Amino acid sequence: MFTGIILAIGKITRIEQKAGDVRLAVDTGKLSLADTHLGDSIAVNGICLTAVELSEHGFVADVSNETLARTNLKQASIGTPVNLELALTPQTRMGGHIVSGHIDGLAVLLEKKPDGRSIRFKFRAPNELAKYIAEKGSICINGISLTVNTVDGAVFSVNIVPHTLQETSLGFAEVNDKVNIEVDLLARYMERLMKGEAAANCASGVTENLLKESGFI
Repeated sequence: MFTGIILAIGKITRIEQKAGDVRLAVDTGKLSLADTHLGDSIAVNGICLTAVELSEHGFVADVSNETLARTNLKQASIGTPVNLELALTPQTRMGGHIVSGHIDGLAVLLEKKPDGRSIRFKFRAPNELAKYIAEKGSICINGISLTVNTVDGAVFSVNIVPHTLQETSLGFAEVNDKVNIEVDLLARYMERLMKGEAAANCASGVTENLLKESGFI
């Protein structure tokens, strides 16, 4: 699990085709891996990857075809900047929101324009994910925990403050770029619960009426 608080910008240093999928090498820049062990999880642009090799300056991870199909790693090349975060520990400050590192899909950057000292980014999400994105809710973009400002159908906007622009790869983003998005985990589980028996032909104690009676909706 992660928080969406980026610790460093790294860069891809090697992309190796290996037995039908990919092995990726990442230079972690200023991010120390002193407390990282083989098998630990590291979020790369919000994607939870497992470190299979460690070095003084980075790590190597295997990337499955499923991950390549769902994320912007399939567009990556040598030198591509990536946002990095180590998995949270019991001592981690929860400054963002709970992030699983499991990417739901790709959004497209439609517009970026100044908004005071910030930059307002407007994205279009896949239609099937739009229902999980709520105004003033949380969303994870390329591993960054952000607050949704506005929502209009599948189009949503976020404000990126100067610190985030400087410390994450969004500072390099251009219109038409594709970004990884992970919607709020609670929204996904709530949808599953509200399906009740229809979710898996099994009994469920959570129904829409129960949620209304309890004041949740």
